[in-house]
Amino acid sequence: MDQISRRRFRRVILAVCLLFLASTALASGEESQASDDGSTQAQHSPTPVAASQNEINELKRQLAEQQRQIDELRRMLYAQTKPVDNGSGAVGTAGRTPAESAARVVGEVASLAPMFPAASAATPPPVVQQPEKKEADQPAAPLQLQIGNAYLTPIGFMDFTAVFRDVATGTGIGTNFGNFPYRTATSVGGNLTEFRFSPQNSRLGMRIDTQVKGTKVLGYWESDFLGGTGNQSVGNIAVTSNSFPFRLRLYWVDVRKGKFEFLGGQTWSLATPGRKGISPLPADLFYTQVIDVNYQLGLVWGRIPELRFVYHPSDKVTMAVALDNPEQYIGGSGGAGVTVLPTNLVPSYSSQLNNGTTTLAVPNLHPDIIAKIAFDPTLPNGRALHFEVGALARTFKVYNPLTAQHFTATGWGTQANLNIELFKGFRAVTNNYWSDGGGRYIFGQAPDLVARNDGSLSLVHSGSTVDGFEFTHKNFLLYAYYGGVYIQRNAISAPGNGGLVGYGFNGSANSQNRSVQEGTIGFTDTFWKDARYGALAFMAQYSYFTRNPWFVGPGAEKNTHMNMVMLNLRYTLPGSAPAPK
Repeated sequence: MDQISRRRFRRVILAVCLLFLASTALASGEESQASDDGSTQAQHSPTPVAASQNEINELKRQLAEQQRQIDELRRMLYAQTKPVDNGSGAVGTAGRTPAESAARVVGEVASLAPMFPAASAATPPPVVQQPEKKEADQPAAPLQLQIGNAYLTPIGFMDFTAVFRDVATGTGIGTNFGNFPYRTATSVGGNLTEFRFSPQNSRLGMRIDTQVKGTKVLGYWESDFLGGTGNQSVGNIAVTSNSFPFRLRLYWVDVRKGKFEFLGGQTWSLATPGRKGISPLPADLFYTQVIDVNYQLGLVWGRIPELRFVYHPSDKVTMAVALDNPEQYIGGSGGAGVTVLPTNLVPSYSSQLNNGTTTLAVPNLHPDIIAKIAFDPTLPNGRALHFEVGALARTFKVYNPLTAQHFTATGWGTQANLNIELFKGFRAVTNNYWSDGGGRYIFGQAPDLVARNDGSLSLVHSGSTVDGFEFTHKNFLLYAYYGGVYIQRNAISAPGNGGLVGYGFNGSANSQNRSVQEGTIGFTDTFWKDARYGALAFMAQYSYFTRNPWFVGPGAEKNTHMNMVMLNLRYTLPGSAPAPK
């Protein structure tokens, strides 16, 4: 308490004491006067008992009045001495700022009204020990780590897959759609079945989210253990120690500010159908719900290096253009070297055109150019709708050293995809693709081109479709798809090769398919999930395949077929999107 406050407090105490003494003296004087004048006023005064009662009542009234004044003074004093935070961290008096209090004290005259110091502040209530929350009451949180302004979220799952096929393909858990064996008496694979366990589809990765000067930055990495080719990547991989090679699936960074977005890295190609908008995130893409690591026959997709530019004019419309890593390809559904080259071109063109085994050695003129526009309107009943159309442009170039000539050809492709929720939980899907020189994007099931005898190039028409439905009820998912691929023949006259070369010519091998088809039905039952601990699901898939070649020799089968059953147990890490999607 400062000097001024102490002075004011002493004045208050003095005033109260004077008031009390004055009240006491007044009461005593009235009592003496009543006693002295009793003899002369007895006939007019009340009886002694009545007089005493009046005095008692008067004293009570005076005491009540003094108590009221004391209470009022207490409130006034408390209001003047109560600390008040004025918002700047300094404390004033009676709600005033320090400057206001000082200005008033300079010319202020202390009140002569009786005042008492304010009562001490009320003791705060005791702290009640809150009961410790049970584990089930704790808020759910993803498995996430913060470093500075960046958030790191582990992603992935652990798979244990079983696969059975009624012919022996020798391709592991990934199906070679176009080269499963014929069931002839001389075919070893066509007269055997195969069964295999595998953890290869297990995935591990990381998602990184941050903001830099108002720009959203998203990094994504994902890997699995499907490196190499089938089970042949390491000599003893299936004998003692199943040390499956770790491989890169996705590795990209996406930067978005406002309506503009840029992506660079290895990603799902822009040609891959989407479920929502145009997004590189796996949960926003359509690559079916199947267990097969090669997905569904007829699906257009790729995980390749890409530069992507995206524009978001609204929440319902998205436009994008991408530059994809190119590869001029003459392989096909029957495996390596399906397309037959003229004999005179084999030495030089085998290194210029990828036959399925040429690894990063093929020259390419420029990146493949892909454009897409996606629409995501909301239907009147609130159901979701996704529709997109896309286009592909490619250029192929070779050099014939025999004639010292360059040859080029321009390829193209178009696609139209629809994903619509017809009623709650039930989605119908159709994805359609047609191309002239775009077979590479149908999982390499068709060659892009063939070469003529003079070294010039001729493109191969090919197309595909994936149609079906997905139905989700609570934690249960049921799906069914039909996938088909059609490859048009392109026979080239080549006298030096016995008459014909190319694809689908008369006398070609039965590996040159005209069509391949797959019907699939399956389900995923997520019987346990928790945002903090992840999810555990059981998956099952059945597929039936047929393939028809362009040429059937005397006594040969016109087609072949295959049955396949896959089972899978999957534990998904917390924070990861359910996969596949």
